[in-house]
Amino acid sequence: MKLDDNGTSRDGNLLLTRMPVEWAEPLARHLVPVDLPQGMVIEEPDEPVEHVYFPTSGVISIVAMSRERSAQIEAGLIGREGMSGSMLVLGTDRAPHQTTVQIGGSGFRLEAERLRAALSHEPLRERLLHYCHALSVQTAHTALANAKLKLDARLARWLLMCQDRTGTDEVPLTHDFLSVMLGVRRAGVTVSLHILEGQGLVRATRGLIRILDREGLEEMVGGCYGVPEAEYARLIGG
Repeated sequence: MKLDDNGTSRDGNLLLTRMPVEWAEPLARHLVPVDLPQGMVIEEPDEPVEHVYFPTSGVISIVAMSRERSAQIEAGLIGREGMSGSMLVLGTDRAPHQTTVQIGGSGFRLEAERLRAALSHEPLRERLLHYCHALSVQTAHTALANAKLKLDARLARWLLMCQDRTGTDEVPLTHDFLSVMLGVRRAGVTVSLHILEGQGLVRATRGLIRILDREGLEEMVGGCYGVPEAEYARLIGG
């Protein structure tokens, strides 16, 4: 990955581009461009992480699941603002979650050992720890939303978060995939989409959701959207 003199990259991962070039350089020289196709599993529960990924497009999901995998729900979203493999920054090599590409895109792959070596650089380690903190705030607010919001509002929040990461009004996902991400039956997703469509907030077709009224989605979600985003902006940049 090439960095400009002021630390700005043309390659699109904001976690890397929003740090000085000398901080990113220990990682940048080892990054390998890769495609991230939808459905690609990049981390399995309780297995050592061998690579981390810095998306430049698309969306990656952190999926919490029961031991027998009969119950699962999305616990976190990663896009061009972040990276997978946060457990490596925190000092362990595995997690009980599955991490999967939810919306296909592209990015950069880095060997886990390269990341561990780069963490000896104090400013870089501090910046990546800031990102891990922002991700943990997102996870906490996802738990809040799951407990307090109706399903249609949870879906609205999820669409806002996807749009933040893709920069587009179109979200290419099926009802089946959404049901797994939201931890509900497919029929519940269908009803919730009809509610959002009825209010003129989205338009849903087969395999695609188009956001029509972002402000309306934000109003529906209320205070359950915005705090993680503000924390990321405070620590990393907005």
